[in-house]
Amino acid sequence: MATAAAVSREVGLRRGVALEAVTIGYNALEGIIAIAAGLAAGSVALTGFGVDSVIEVTSGVVLWWRLRAELGAPPVGTAVEARAGRVAGLLLVVLAGYLVVESGRLLLVGARAETSIVGLAITFLSLIVMPLLARAKLRVAEALGSRALRADAHETIVCAWLSFTTLLGLGLNAALGWWWADPVAALAMVPLILREGLEAWRGEPVS
Repeated sequence: MATAAAVSREVGLRRGVALEAVTIGYNALEGIIAIAAGLAAGSVALTGFGVDSVIEVTSGVVLWWRLRAELGAPPVGTAVEARAGRVAGLLLVVLAGYLVVESGRLLLVGARAETSIVGLAITFLSLIVMPLLARAKLRVAEALGSRALRADAHETIVCAWLSFTTLLGLGLNAALGWWWADPVAALAMVPLILREGLEAWRGEPVS
């Protein structure tokens, strides 16, 4: 007969799996919408935000797989997990480099991004959704004693800050006509994305 502790852990694992599934689905949808809207508006901040979301799906899938493994699903190998982390980390570092180059170019030529209602909407929604997801993940991580889920919750908090930065740049451009706010917002995202990338490459938890 299963003990109360075992049952409680299983409930926690199922909640963790569900939270990761929601995160993966939301990030994938958010990324596709943000990239499309960013390219249409010529917004480097919005495009970078979308690409970051898509890359984050990789680490989300690995953690979802790990949590499911504890529920009896075939486990993901350590080598596969490490490789996925390095790929995601490398892509994030490349993204940071792209944002620096493209933002610098836009600032030099004075190119102005168009107002993106879709971009404003998706970043505003993410600013609400991401903190809620992060809080729920932290509760489950504490109950399970899961360092990996706690690290993922902190990554979700970073995503919320990226949402805020992108929304601020888009909003200032739309409301005040500050064309430079978009590339500056993209540059402000670079340290956060670089940190994510380096820690993903090293397999370190985000703190």
